[in-house]
Amino acid sequence: MRRLAWLVARVWIAASIAPLAHAASAAAHSPVLIEAYGDSTTLGITCSDGHCGPQANNAVTYLQDQLQARHGERVQVTNYGVGGTTATQLRDGMGGRRTGPTTGLPWQERLAASPAQIVLINYGINEVMRNQTPEQFYTAETTLVKTARALGKQPVLQTANPMPDNRLNARLAAMVAMTRRVAAEQQVPLVDQFAYVSGLPDWKTLMSDGAHPKPALYRLKAQQDFQVVEPLVQRLLDGTP
Repeated sequence: MRRLAWLVARVWIAASIAPLAHAASAAAHSPVLIEAYGDSTTLGITCSDGHCGPQANNAVTYLQDQLQARHGERVQVTNYGVGGTTATQLRDGMGGRRTGPTTGLPWQERLAASPAQIVLINYGINEVMRNQTPEQFYTAETTLVKTARALGKQPVLQTANPMPDNRLNARLAAMVAMTRRVAAEQQVPLVDQFAYVSGLPDWKTLMSDGAHPKPALYRLKAQQDFQVVEPLVQRLLDGTP
């Protein structure tokens, strides 16, 4: 009887472990999909000789390159940056360029249809240019984060890079404070690009105009993103919560 009970116990344990092992194996082989939402600094605008346009050498591309160098092509980062837009527009489904079937939908619907596990959110500059209040920005970003988490996504907030104009930059600092506040209140990861770039020597020489970095600064920003995003990717690949 004791041997029979021992055999039954072994069978039960093996049956219990098998699904967990299968789930861990599946997680290790499943792709990690990341979506980057933001304004023209997410899209990757750079200006030269009075002409501005999106560049292949942008922070999102550099981030994907770094993640794939570590984890291979199973990590994909999609750029949904749209020039001139705000967090409020993303929330409400306004101001987006047509890049897919869910573009133009309110955030709740758009994200519900998204396969991404991680979403990056980068706004603040156009809020300044459109005279929004920090409180309006705070409300919009809070909604973006709460909605993402409710849908099982991992939101990552990014503060905007600074602006060379001192007057505009002072107003941007108030928006940045709201992003930091949302990250702290909602307990989500934060990439503080504003603090990082502001601390670089002669950072203004790395800007192509009053808002957009040169490719070299986009690369530096991507390195900061990588420090925050890569551990999240690793956990997903490991199948750990």
